[in-house]
Amino acid sequence: MSDDANSSTVEHIPVLAKTLAEQIKLPRDAVMVDATIGQGGHSLLFGRDLGPEGIIIGLDIDENAIRRAQLKLKDLACKVILIHSNFALVSEQVHKQGIEEVDFILADLGVCSAQLVDEERGLSFQKNMPLDMRFDKSIKTTAADIINNTDEKSLAELIFRFGEERASRRIASFIVEHRKRQPITTTGQLAMIIAKAIGKSEKGRIHPATQTFQALRIAVNNELDNLQKLLDSAPKLLKKGGHIAIISFHSLEDRIVKNNFKQNVERNIYKLITKKPIEATREEISVNRRARSAKLRIAQKI
Repeated sequence: MSDDANSSTVEHIPVLAKTLAEQIKLPRDAVMVDATIGQGGHSLLFGRDLGPEGIIIGLDIDENAIRRAQLKLKDLACKVILIHSNFALVSEQVHKQGIEEVDFILADLGVCSAQLVDEERGLSFQKNMPLDMRFDKSIKTTAADIINNTDEKSLAELIFRFGEERASRRIASFIVEHRKRQPITTTGQLAMIIAKAIGKSEKGRIHPATQTFQALRIAVNNELDNLQKLLDSAPKLLKKGGHIAIISFHSLEDRIVKNNFKQNVERNIYKLITKKPIEATREEISVNRRARSAKLRIAQKI
């Protein structure tokens, strides 16, 4: 399925797009970095206000996302440069284009809807998929490698640290017992083991495997370290008066963003545009369930 991403019928709705557009107005000649281009929804929104002298630089570690964004943004008047790269390398990639400073850096840290249903990615427990979870196939270690080769104590620590899962020790114990009999190679297998370990969820509650799957995805893709690198490189990359906006979807990410912005405020580098994170309205959540856990923080370079 992932081979022909352009034909994907899954439409990714950009989260908090209207709110972002209300908060940030770009000049027609702005240079914008969309660090997680995805299907290009956020960039399309801002790109419509850019003239031929404006530039969008879009990064994504998913090559399929680059192809989808290319289609979506092809009719914009501004220049669009799409790069297959992790956003941890944002400064390097922008400088390669001969650009020193930018007006706006945006990152939507959520998983794209098309990625969740892509059976090669192995990100979802809703279907039985290979237990992979790599956004970029050049990454060596898969989720199956971690599940089958990590010792019980380290596995429990990983699930607790990156998934904030209180039943991490019990889940790790059940995983280790199961893999003694046979390797765990699919998302369905793993979800079933976790459900046995902590019981099935009540109606309306999140699936019992949600936090463990989050932990594995973060570990496989080194997501938190990469986010920190993006945030650390942003102050030098932003023009005076430029904005950085980050949309996060769980407390680990939000905490990193909050602390980074706070430190940069204390150093007189940023001023906060959002004193508290902006969350989606009920109306937005009703049409896009992904938005229910989204938090938007914005800072401006002073």
